[in-house]
Amino acid sequence: MINFASDNCSGVHPQILEALEEANHNAAIAYGDDIYTEKAIKKFKPIFGDNIEVYFVYNGTAANTLAISGITNSYHAIACAETSHLNEDECGAPEKFSGCKLITLPSKDGKITIDQIEKYLFDLDFEHRSQLKVISITQPTEFGVLYSNEEVKTLADFVHKNKLYLHMDGARIANAAAALQQDFKSITRDLGVDVLSFGATKNGLMFGEAVVFFNPNLCPHFKYVRKQGMQLHSKMRYISAQFDAYLTNDLWLKNAQKANDMTRLFHSKIKDISQLSVTQKVDANAIFATLPKKIIEKLQEEFLFYLWNPLMDEVRWMTSFNTTKEEVSLFYERIKTSV
Repeated sequence: MINFASDNCSGVHPQILEALEEANHNAAIAYGDDIYTEKAIKKFKPIFGDNIEVYFVYNGTAANTLAISGITNSYHAIACAETSHLNEDECGAPEKFSGCKLITLPSKDGKITIDQIEKYLFDLDFEHRSQLKVISITQPTEFGVLYSNEEVKTLADFVHKNKLYLHMDGARIANAAAALQQDFKSITRDLGVDVLSFGATKNGLMFGEAVVFFNPNLCPHFKYVRKQGMQLHSKMRYISAQFDAYLTNDLWLKNAQKANDMTRLFHSKIKDISQLSVTQKVDANAIFATLPKKIIEKLQEEFLFYLWNPLMDEVRWMTSFNTTKEEVSLFYERIKTSV
């Protein structure tokens, strides 16, 4: 079946596979004390600045959960969109490992605003309430919508003014950077993000994500958090080698641009189909749309995609670095002849 379900369903980029093969030739010191990990971490420094800490983990749930756990105590609270992965797709891991309360904020496009957060500030220093400590945002959101730089900067300034931290779930941060036509630092650290879950699996890696602290003093004990969180990979070089290749010659950007371009192409074809309604802004590599249930069921016989909201017959279509123009055209033709 042709994949429009998720960039998680796509394969591994050939250059990443080559990097894994090269790392497999000889033995290497375990637990990250290897030349591959040293080299990969050095690749992050020109991108984000020298004064950072980078920790590799196995998956996105770990990146989000441990990033939050590292900067909170169990009496703290974390505010996030109700549609965020922290709330909907981590199986309760953030609450279990951090002990923190999640404050979930309603959002039609996955974004959250200062107005939604302000009312929780009245509970600060009141010992009967969980203490708000972290605001977590996703870029792009789970609906594929981008925060503008101004929106992130405004949130960050508000967060820091109130002695809170700003976490960014960057599972698809490469797609965001490509869509905004900016580098990683410009859309994260420069805007005031404190800690970033840096995703790459959705953009060509086999496995592996990174947690990036833009203030090394924010979590000086994170190596213990990672170990206790069961994410200190013994053969760390197999994560690190992938990141080394990923951050070389803008492979991350080429992959993300391809995914975004395929979504834009698909959107340009389907937007005039009268029985189909796009429900969210198309900013990166995701399209959310409604169409008749019988058409959805027919299309799913040939194409892999998710029914996102059964109550309104809303689907999600995603493209990845290896989506082709031919696949987009074929899908469009099937939709057009089905309506």
